[in-house]
Amino acid sequence: MSQHLVYVTAATNEEARAIAKTIVAERLAACANILGAMESVYWWDGAVQSEPEVSFILKTKSELLEPLIARIKALHSYDCPCVVALPIAVGNLDFLNFIDKKTV
Repeated sequence: MSQHLVYVTAATNEEARAIAKTIVAERLAACANILGAMESVYWWDGAVQSEPEVSFILKTKSELLEPLIARIKALHSYDCPCVVALPIAVGNLDFLNFIDKKTV
């Protein structure tokens, strides 16, 4: 059993919610947490940019990472969306089993 937390940013709360709902409905992730508004500072188009964004976290099985990332990219408004996966080393076994049971 191997799971990951997948960190994603979106332009708006509505976009984060739409992506999260689609990913969970398609069972590519067991659940999502929309963390809310933040400010992102990044280098883009030759200059430092600063924009409001919304971050969210998905929980999924390791074997679903590639299709999950591809699906997020297809749904996302950004040319280069932030989608990074972090392995879950330890956790509540009941919750880790939940992730496995609720994904395809």
